[in-house]
Amino acid sequence: MEIAKNSVTSFFYSLQDEHGTELESNFGETATLYLHGANNIIPGLEKAMLGKTAGDEFEVTLPPAEAYGLRKENQQQRIPAKYLKHEGKIKAGQIVRFNTDQGTRTATVIKVGKFSVDVDSNHPLAGKTLTFKIKIDNVREATADEISHGHAHGEGGHQH
Repeated sequence: MEIAKNSVTSFFYSLQDEHGTELESNFGETATLYLHGANNIIPGLEKAMLGKTAGDEFEVTLPPAEAYGLRKENQQQRIPAKYLKHEGKIKAGQIVRFNTDQGTRTATVIKVGKFSVDVDSNHPLAGKTLTFKIKIDNVREATADEISHGHAHGEGGHQH
């Protein structure tokens, strides 16, 4: 079965920056699961997956616009330190997650004060050209529940 709209795909990947430094990988771990066509992965990667089948291996290099977007100026903000208690001891350069009224956000710590933390809310990979090495593990049709929920269910995906 080929990857197409409303197919559930599991895959292994490694992610490298423009210098060839590996940033993350799930090879040897649980495959990542996603519902194709539901905007669950970055746009360029979803486009590259279209038409692939189980067992396919490929590499794709994505410019920032097809990955995590371009860096935006003036994305610094100050947030109360109490909202980052779950992150433990915070230091400049650390990647943190915090909840907003638009959902969970990822940011990079710029400066830590006694009561507040200055963060850059650009995604940490924004503005970077990224290379993905992909191995398609499995492709199947999505269930009606997965389609209505807008994401894959099961190991490596979203479980209820």
